[in-house]
Amino acid sequence: MFLKKWNYRSQPDFLLLAIILALLLFGVIMVYSSSFVWAEYKFGDSAYYLKRQLLFAAAGVAAMLFVTFIPYHTWKKYAKLILLLCFLLLLIVLIPGIGLVRGGARSWIGIGAFSIQPSEFMKLGLIIFLASILSANQKYITSFQKGFLPCVLLIFSSFGLIMLQPDLGTGMVLVLSCMVMIFVAGARILHFTGLALLGVLGLVLLILSAPYRISRITAFLNPWEDPLGDGFQIIQSLYAIGPGGLMGLGLGNSLQKYFYLPEPQNDFIFAILSEELGFIGGTAIILLFALLLWRGIKVSLEAPDLFGRLLGIGIVSMLAIQAMINISVVIGLIPVTGITLPFLSYGGSSLTLTLCSVGILLNISIHSKM
Repeated sequence: MFLKKWNYRSQPDFLLLAIILALLLFGVIMVYSSSFVWAEYKFGDSAYYLKRQLLFAAAGVAAMLFVTFIPYHTWKKYAKLILLLCFLLLLIVLIPGIGLVRGGARSWIGIGAFSIQPSEFMKLGLIIFLASILSANQKYITSFQKGFLPCVLLIFSSFGLIMLQPDLGTGMVLVLSCMVMIFVAGARILHFTGLALLGVLGLVLLILSAPYRISRITAFLNPWEDPLGDGFQIIQSLYAIGPGGLMGLGLGNSLQKYFYLPEPQNDFIFAILSEELGFIGGTAIILLFALLLWRGIKVSLEAPDLFGRLLGIGIVSMLAIQAMINISVVIGLIPVTGITLPFLSYGGSSLTLTLCSVGILLNISIHSKM
């Protein structure tokens, strides 16, 4: 009823859509360029990853367009059910024989020739649910017991299930994006200060509890101490970025994808992009993400109600934080965390859920006052 009274446009924000499609196009091109050597060696088909990425992209764009014209208030009606299903998937993936182990984490559920990653669903599901309860109970957000604490307990319950896989990178993206939503909703700085101190302590304990995380910290501080072990990936990433220079070696001319940088089409695709397209290409991608952040925030703040504003901010924060963490890992600013670069990295459920998320954002833009 509320949306029917609002004078809104019939089309989504064109600039936001153009940014999304530009990032997606970059991604398809770079997935092929970074993977054709490995695909030829492993599958005897240099276009193996390209074909699958095109399939994922087509499905994702179709889903995005479908979601774009679903009124965003619809998600509020089903927020509890969506969150319940996401929790159920996170429990199912932990069952041996159902959850698939990749890279040391039980994060995937196999469905035929494809697989889904439940933590990707949880990121979006929790954002929808938080936007729902925060908009309905904003008057309590300054209260620690009635507003702040219930939200934090929900977030860290989700984080705990993700850490049982374990998947620290995805968990960090989930927590940080949800914290941005709570901050925008009007939570007190004092509560965030106390939570930050506990968070730092918890992060230290998580690192100390797993030897491989300590190894990643050691490799981050001095990758040359173990150049063929824990430091190998970041060293090879820097070897890719360095020779790229200003203009790059040219599209398709990367040397590091020749079995030096492991699976370059995934988490470290930005390294191959920087090697082939240079500083200019890497900067172009960063600028596109910056434009996405700016336009997404503008669309969200112009939404006609608090639910739309919080939902949009949550989605934009999720994408921006994930991109920032991924690029920071690739260029050696933070330890390796193992998360994809939105729109660019090879992947099925990650790309599809990302495009569905921006589909919701595009629908918010239809109803915004811009």
